[in-house]
Amino acid sequence: MVLAADQFVKHLTIENLPLHEVVPVLGEFLQLYYIRNSGAAFSLGSGVTWIFTIALSVVAAVIIWKAFNVRSRWWAVVLGALLGGVLGNLTDRLFREPGFGNGHVVDMISMPWMMPAIFNVADIFIVTGMISVALLVVLGLRFDGTRERDHAPVETDEEAEAAAAVAAEDPSSPSDGR
Repeated sequence: MVLAADQFVKHLTIENLPLHEVVPVLGEFLQLYYIRNSGAAFSLGSGVTWIFTIALSVVAAVIIWKAFNVRSRWWAVVLGALLGGVLGNLTDRLFREPGFGNGHVVDMISMPWMMPAIFNVADIFIVTGMISVALLVVLGLRFDGTRERDHAPVETDEEAEAAAAVAAEDPSSPSDGR
């Protein structure tokens, strides 16, 4: 859904907004400003667009790989939103001008009172996704849905075997992942 929303908004931007002209929505608070960004945030690295293509591909692959172990709804939603944002910008890098792997990302949202950056829907989901990842880690929520506090630290192999034996004998034990 994130990928579809991002690409739809970019399509509307390309078809309806003038390139490099401010279109006020809410005065100075929110403006639309259509640009094609060859770099990353703040147009950094515009000469090495292919590096961003590789980085986005690796990030997408890691998220998909990690998703196979997710049993937590929170992690599933956060990783899904993050993946959608990454795929939105990766799609631009792969399929937009000037060419495959070097495409420019379509940006259109400007909030000059807050920051000088111009961004898009995918960027919103990437930023909120990363903030959410940090919150889930700080809160100790694991991919399997258990909390960090539910797991006793194990120092040695003997302690691990003892913990496994206790978990096998007592299915209600918090160390069994429930």
